[in-house]
Amino acid sequence: MRSIRDIYKIGTGPSSSHTMGPARAAVLFRDEHPEADKFQAILYGSLSKTGQGHGTDRALRDAFAPIEAEVIFSEEDPRGLKHPNTLDLIAWREGKELGRIRVESIGGGDIVIEGREEDNQGEETYMENSFAEILQFCQYRYVDLVEYIEMNEGPDIWDYLIGVWHVMKRSVEEGLSRTGELPGGLHIQRKAKYMFEHIVETKHPELVECQKVCSYAYAVSEQNADNGTIVTAPTCGACGVLPAVLYYFKDKRNLSDLDIAHALGVAGLFGELAKRNASVSGAECGCQAEVGVACSMAAAAVCQAFGYNIHQIEYAAEVSLEHHLGLTCDPICGLVQVPCIERNAVAAMRAINSANIAYFLTGTRNISYDMVLKSMYYTGLDMNQRYRETAEGGLARLYTRRGK
Repeated sequence: MRSIRDIYKIGTGPSSSHTMGPARAAVLFRDEHPEADKFQAILYGSLSKTGQGHGTDRALRDAFAPIEAEVIFSEEDPRGLKHPNTLDLIAWREGKELGRIRVESIGGGDIVIEGREEDNQGEETYMENSFAEILQFCQYRYVDLVEYIEMNEGPDIWDYLIGVWHVMKRSVEEGLSRTGELPGGLHIQRKAKYMFEHIVETKHPELVECQKVCSYAYAVSEQNADNGTIVTAPTCGACGVLPAVLYYFKDKRNLSDLDIAHALGVAGLFGELAKRNASVSGAECGCQAEVGVACSMAAAAVCQAFGYNIHQIEYAAEVSLEHHLGLTCDPICGLVQVPCIERNAVAAMRAINSANIAYFLTGTRNISYDMVLKSMYYTGLDMNQRYRETAEGGLARLYTRRGK
């Protein structure tokens, strides 16, 4: 399993698979062909169907700049397409082709280049490949998950995660300060600032908690939708869940930056396991792979912050993901706004509820995190393609039918 640094990438929204991944591939390809006077990008699958709404063409042109770049949204997929987020990059000079690569944007900003197996594999940090193996190792060595992470990553991982936390915190605070309409044509107004400023502390405490947590999740997700700087956790589309719960509990539980770094580390383990053994790509497995995994990461982080044991942490992560199984990815007009922003807020509250359930019921559980990961992956593969980030099914289809 790769480093948990792999799950947290700092970048601009709105989509890790549609903007960050293709832009990363474009920069790499541009550097390989400095003599080119023109580049061409052909988008397939979900990249083609929702690329305009997600800003894929903008991200590619910015990455290739100042060289001219032509972006083609292909209506037909080539035979043998392995991943729904696939693009061809072609370099030209004076009308002659210099080279081309086929790239898969697999989620979380990561890419796989066809035929370059060594580059695609990445460096492994952990020998364990499942949570069952991690649990066995920790029990045998009498270490907790924080100690396990430091043994594999080194002590500098905490400084890195504190840096990640500062970006997350800034995205919450910037989102809470902004008003206005989000780009894209849906005329969606920012809601985080309004929600936060209308909290009445004398109301029922559970309502205050919900209003605060949701305002934080809205803040980050709205920043993402507005091409702001966020951290993938595990993706751009699900970037509001984990920061929301940590921002809420940092004051409520008086958590230090190091406490939060430890929570991010534990959350990163569960995110990286999902990335390795299933998927964090909405185009591959639906929103269960994005917001579902984000919810499991947040639940694990809450448990770590509360001082729960390793079994409670796993159970909370499992509960969170299990109850997102089958969640479709059907963004209206291909924008990461409806239902994505609200969905981040709902998942943040579910993460807290999952942690509370785990505190009481861990000893009664029947399902492991590894089992629910496999179930999520196979559910995603069985899901109709229209519900995997194509904007052709579900809410997106009904919205179009209404003539909007």
